[in-house]
Amino acid sequence: MAGLVACLALAGCFGSGDGFATRDAGALPDVGPAPALDGELTDGSRSEIIDALLARRSVLAEGPLREVAGAVLAANSRAAEAELRAAMLRSEAEEKNWLPTLGPQVSLTSMGDAVSRLVLDAVLFDHGGKRAQRAYARADVEVAAAALAVDTNDRVLTALELYLAAEAARSRAAVNAAALSRMERLAYIMEERVAAGVSDRADLALTRQTLNGMQNDLASDREAEAAALAELQAMSARPVANLRGISDISTPDALSEPLSVMKARAEAERAVAAAQAARAGLLPGVSVSGSTGSEGGAAQLNVGGAGLGLGTPARLRATEAEEAAASARTAQAVEEARRTLAALDAELVAAERQAAEARVLAAEAAETFAHFAAQQEAGRRAVPEVVTVFETKVRTERSAVSSAYEVAALRLRRAALTGSLVDGAEI
Repeated sequence: MAGLVACLALAGCFGSGDGFATRDAGALPDVGPAPALDGELTDGSRSEIIDALLARRSVLAEGPLREVAGAVLAANSRAAEAELRAAMLRSEAEEKNWLPTLGPQVSLTSMGDAVSRLVLDAVLFDHGGKRAQRAYARADVEVAAAALAVDTNDRVLTALELYLAAEAARSRAAVNAAALSRMERLAYIMEERVAAGVSDRADLALTRQTLNGMQNDLASDREAEAAALAELQAMSARPVANLRGISDISTPDALSEPLSVMKARAEAERAVAAAQAARAGLLPGVSVSGSTGSEGGAAQLNVGGAGLGLGTPARLRATEAEEAAASARTAQAVEEARRTLAALDAELVAAERQAAEARVLAAEAAETFAHFAAQQEAGRRAVPEVVTVFETKVRTERSAVSSAYEVAALRLRRAALTGSLVDGAEI
């Protein structure tokens, strides 16, 4: 027992100073059940990355898109959240790594007798190894938090893209459904003219071909709508089949950092902490141990480490190189995020222009068809001419419908990159 007391006394004497196995200020918090994202780390400090994630606000206005997002989040299995909670528990455990360890030791003597001892070990000086382990655990929490935000936004984006695909198919089907009665009327006129010997059967075949094409497009659109809704419903906790339309999608905050960059920064901090812990393991440290048992107590001061060799300088430089590599990976993530955002912005501008042009073309085609239809009823236009113009009208209307949903999809993808599809508090 005297050895244990001496060991504790030595640990108290060396319990401060840089590089010593001390706990950080404010450690040992009373951590209980908490939300998935919590900006307070286990050492009592605030995480800049997690606080930034919590500050995110959704670009989805109240309406069908936000309802879809809510239904999908309610059914989320949240594997990434489980990983975050595991990382938080690991960090909480590492915050106590400065405390001495106590455990039994049982050995068998040459006489066949079992000797049991109670051993206490305390690290006095480890070149900041314990501190680096705690920093690694805290950075691991930030990595898991960023991964959770990425997972949540990606899941919501997938659901919203399915909803937009269903809505686009439904709108295209509505265009064809509205056009079929007029097309069937034109086909009937052609049949009567062929029966009367006024028109050629080739014109009738062309008319029937156009009618069949519209019917096939209608069936395909309804099948696409049903497939997208079935997949969406499979990942939703509430019925979504009755939702209609698109709600407003605002522009994300221009200062919002992409999630990929936030995750890269957290991974860089974790890599640096791992390199510092590895460096500390290469250098000799000082620890004290004490034991008590059936043969009495003892205390000893230990100096050791991984052992110095000819390769030790290279290993130390390798840890320094890992820190530089972590910084380079962050810079690469920033560059890739900027490129992706720039490409999406350019694609969005082009899509908005094409959508505007498609609306103009659809309006012009509708006006042209109205003139042709009036002339056909007055006997100045042949039915095949009207059929061709009518087919153009339907095609431009379908294109205008699809363009509008493509613009919405691009806005959602851009928002997902910055984690702006879901409020931070909902993650």
